[in-house]
Amino acid sequence: MSWFRQLRVNHQIFILMICIITLPLTIMSGIVYLFSLQTVKNEYQNTANLILNNLSFNIDQYLQSIETGTLTAQLDSQLQGSLVHWSENQDPDPSDISIKYGSVIEQFISRIELTIKNVDSVQVFAGNRIFYSADFNQSDYNTDNFFDQDWYKQTLRSQGKAVLFGAHTPFQRMNSSESVISIARVINKTGTRTNLAVILVDIRLDSLREILSLTENTNRKFLIIDDAGGIVYSSENNQEQLKADLGLPGIRPELKAEAGNFYASMDGTPSYLNFVTSSYSGWKVIQYMDKNNMTKDAALFRKILLGVALCSLFTALLFLIMLSARVTKPVILLSKQVRAVGLGKFDVDLNTNRQDEFGVLYKGIRKMVEDLQEHIKRSSMTMAQQKVAQYGALKSQINPHFLANALESIQMKAIIGGQRDIADMVGLLGRLFRIHIQTGKDIVSLREELEHTRLYVKVQQMRFGDKLSYSERIEPGTEALPVLHFSLQPIVENAIVHGLERRSGQGRLEISSYVSDQALQIEVKDNGAGMTEEEFMRLRERLKEAAEDTLDSNHIGVKNVQDRIRYYYGDGYGLAIESRAGEGTKVTLRFPAAKAITE
Repeated sequence: MSWFRQLRVNHQIFILMICIITLPLTIMSGIVYLFSLQTVKNEYQNTANLILNNLSFNIDQYLQSIETGTLTAQLDSQLQGSLVHWSENQDPDPSDISIKYGSVIEQFISRIELTIKNVDSVQVFAGNRIFYSADFNQSDYNTDNFFDQDWYKQTLRSQGKAVLFGAHTPFQRMNSSESVISIARVINKTGTRTNLAVILVDIRLDSLREILSLTENTNRKFLIIDDAGGIVYSSENNQEQLKADLGLPGIRPELKAEAGNFYASMDGTPSYLNFVTSSYSGWKVIQYMDKNNMTKDAALFRKILLGVALCSLFTALLFLIMLSARVTKPVILLSKQVRAVGLGKFDVDLNTNRQDEFGVLYKGIRKMVEDLQEHIKRSSMTMAQQKVAQYGALKSQINPHFLANALESIQMKAIIGGQRDIADMVGLLGRLFRIHIQTGKDIVSLREELEHTRLYVKVQQMRFGDKLSYSERIEPGTEALPVLHFSLQPIVENAIVHGLERRSGQGRLEISSYVSDQALQIEVKDNGAGMTEEEFMRLRERLKEAAEDTLDSNHIGVKNVQDRIRYYYGDGYGLAIESRAGEGTKVTLRFPAAKAITE
């Protein structure tokens, strides 16, 4: 495609228009039918999903009404009283039930039939016997060891909640082939968890047929399967073939989701299936229809799309003409001007009257060229100033060398003259100057910084004598952590000059270090004069000022240290000051606890 990138922009756009519009229009007639076909399928699918969701909702409503009907057994105090009395006396003769509890049972059964439609049978099991069986002679049932049946155990485990059983032949009933759905629950004694009995209601499938018959037709059929893969309801009688098509009683992979759709062969016919799972019962309601019935009446879509294709071709040609005049030519002109700027020609004409995006682009590039010229000018001036500053820095190094050499000469004179104290003090000052001259590093270990600070403190102790005491509390491992060079001495000097020097009694100066929150904390504490609230607030405000803002000479060292730390490590580090008049001052220096410096 290198030949394509070498073409002009207008030629590239023209070729792209041919590939994007002309060629698709050529093959549009071949794919229009498939497109319209898919559109019709989508409409069918949306309609099918809506119908299926409504049906699933109606079925859930019906099943919930069944559960509500069985709840009357929990609330019927007369039935509960009869069950208590019967279980306590263990009446052996079933005929005694109708005599003693007949009216109570009839009222209960009446409420069940009013609440639940198409009831097939109602059975109440108490203890290890059947208490009552409605509409069927007890000889039609095999009640031996019913308490060992899975349905009975599952109901007991539910502890009073309703348990729904999908389509099955009636439990305990002999010689029956017609399927029912069942709901069972434990009847607990009111206010307790005492198990009085288990009620089992069998319901015919007629109600499900009534719900589904409203939407069933020759094109749309329904199938309901329970959570075990059994068929609860089918629009067609050939259930064995449907089971084979869907892989029942197992669940095929497409049906494992809560809802969805897929294509499959149903009874030998390619079909579209969509399904939804009831959150209440766990049943899946499946709707299936002949795939060919979804693809009718696509001719209208074909004509519409062909018309759109012709309009698109005309629009593309018109767009190409406008694009060449309004976009391609201005882009070519702008590229030439930018190329000229790149060659160092800044007097290009980038003025335009256009107010659209191209106008903004022209103005932006013109502003960029002006800024570039200004930047080049500033850079030239900065380089010149930098050379001057470097010269001044080299020149200023002469002064510390001269002072260090001069102090050594004075020290020798003092030794010869027998002035040992003066010689020691001058020697310490000389060592301080030598450290300043020889150390070319901005970052040193805390150990090196403390050595420099101790020299300064010794000089001050020679001046103040016993009035100044100095101590250190250095946490093991912190001596090797990096700190900014010459960051402690200005703080110590400030503590001595502005704090301890003003104190009449014994002055104490302490430096401690520790690591907290992944930061090296160095505290410089004194018991000097401290600061008043007004002085302290003024100092804090001035420390917040920009680095180039000068501070009064009393605290210029503190300001210098604060600015240098923030310059190197960011605003999260620096100085924290606490002070009270007459009690002293504590300055905490915060550095990042970086990798230790090996010496």
